[in-house]
Amino acid sequence: MRRDALDKKAFQSLFRSLGKKGILPVLISSLLLILSVVLQILAPTYLKEFTDQIADGYLAHAIDMDALLRTGITLISFYVAVAVSGYLANFILTTVTQRYAERLRNEIARKINRVPLSYFDGHQHGDVLSTLTNDVDQIGSSLQQAVGMVVQSLFMLVGVLVAMFSVSWQMALSAMASLPLMAVFVLIVLKMAMPRFKRRQDGIAAVNALVEEIYKGHLIIKAFRASSKTGEAFRKRNEELREAMFQAQCLGGLFQPFMSFMSYFAYAAVFLVGGLLMNEGAGITFGTIAAFLVYVSLFQSPLSQLAQAMNTLQMAGASASRVFSFLGEEEMPDESGKKPVFLPAGGERPLKGEVVFENVSFSYDGEREIIHGFSAKVEPGMKVAIVGPTGAGKTTMVNLLMRFYEIEGGRILIDGTPLSSLSRDEVHRLFGMVLQDSWVFRGSIRENLVYNTPDVGEERIQEALRDCSLCHYVQTLPGGLSHVVEDPGEIAGGQRQLLTIARAEIKDAPLLILDEATSNVDTRTEEKIQEAMDRLMEGRTSFVIAHRLSTIKNADLILVMKDGDIVEQGTHDSLMEQGGFYKGLYEAQFSLGD
Repeated sequence: MRRDALDKKAFQSLFRSLGKKGILPVLISSLLLILSVVLQILAPTYLKEFTDQIADGYLAHAIDMDALLRTGITLISFYVAVAVSGYLANFILTTVTQRYAERLRNEIARKINRVPLSYFDGHQHGDVLSTLTNDVDQIGSSLQQAVGMVVQSLFMLVGVLVAMFSVSWQMALSAMASLPLMAVFVLIVLKMAMPRFKRRQDGIAAVNALVEEIYKGHLIIKAFRASSKTGEAFRKRNEELREAMFQAQCLGGLFQPFMSFMSYFAYAAVFLVGGLLMNEGAGITFGTIAAFLVYVSLFQSPLSQLAQAMNTLQMAGASASRVFSFLGEEEMPDESGKKPVFLPAGGERPLKGEVVFENVSFSYDGEREIIHGFSAKVEPGMKVAIVGPTGAGKTTMVNLLMRFYEIEGGRILIDGTPLSSLSRDEVHRLFGMVLQDSWVFRGSIRENLVYNTPDVGEERIQEALRDCSLCHYVQTLPGGLSHVVEDPGEIAGGQRQLLTIARAEIKDAPLLILDEATSNVDTRTEEKIQEAMDRLMEGRTSFVIAHRLSTIKNADLILVMKDGDIVEQGTHDSLMEQGGFYKGLYEAQFSLGD
């Protein structure tokens, strides 16, 4: 019951989202399909005349070739018009459905930027990619086929029934004898097929997610000799997908042979009844039977097409339930024009850079609290290091500072202004950020450096390259700054990290966050980067997450976190003198070297 409700809701959302823009083209396409149907229904009357002319002329040994030619040309003209109108209708439907698929992809792409980061914490990336590609493609191709089939088949059924009963009600009833059996068969198969089509789309998403995961971790898989284990996991998912697709396609494949059987049954019934009526002299001719056979074919064809359309719509419904489930996910509130308070980076009221945490608490799932009453005051221009063991809450604090997640209790203030009073765009404008996982996208080196930072001069780019020891590396590339990075993997990890650091320097934000920014460079390069970072952090309030404690010995303030709480704070020297948790971390890190 729940699945049926979900599918119904998915179809409602699907056709509602098609919108007013799709109505007029669909109506035009429908009119062309109706014209095609009318011509196909009228054509058998000329076929009857054509056949009777041949039969009568054969019996009289005098066939009127001129009349036969005129009738033949008329009949051919009808079928040419049928072909042209059908092609135009399909062309319009293809255009509408592909533009609709394009619109769905755009909506999903926009949605990805509006859902909170917590959504991606609980969903595999491959699942989202499958929704964007496979499910949208399935919706587009299914609608393209199904809409035309349904419109044409329904009008064809009505028109053919009228034509058959107008010719011979006895032969019409004999042709329709199989209709109740066909209806029961279609309903049963459709009821059985829908859950399997849903399983098929879910299975495709699961396989895509696993492939994406294996591809990203390929080196680790090889290093730990886990190829057989991951291969077994893939085989299991692939087998589940094979089974789901096999069941779905088997059920869908029942329609065509069953309809063919019903067609042959109807042909036999028409021949039998038509022969009996001819024997009784009921006005039935060879032409009447020939025309009626065409009507039977036209009558069976829409039934088969309707069954196929239902089969296709099942696939569209399964994909639509996934697409609109994602589009219906809760979004981050729209803050455009709704946050009157804003902090300029310069001008009449320049940003000082004071950051205050007041009893901040946070939980990812609403049950297990990660940050417990975190309080700290950071003076303008201070270099603040956040240290602690894994899981202490260091990165979580940075995520809260950037408003990637919303705090559940307390406040974070910048220059006395609550962070919640600022829009996310404004908060992100105030911060430069370098993460441990460096990100380089497909594009030129220049585009990677000036990423979303407009009006950057050449002098500023060259200064950032010098500070980050990238001048020689860029000069060795073919094209220099214009060199296009086709695959981020072609750039060494250390060079990627240097590029992201130069990107942050070019942005020149008043506040700075460094999340283990030197983790992927060697010791000699680390010294150069540290000097560049010291220059970059001058006059800026900076937050540095560090596991290498040697890199933050000159920090103005060190916040030592454990289990979501600040257990110690102070300078390196003062914390070492206290002989507490920080000193234990420091000595544990350097005991082997000592």
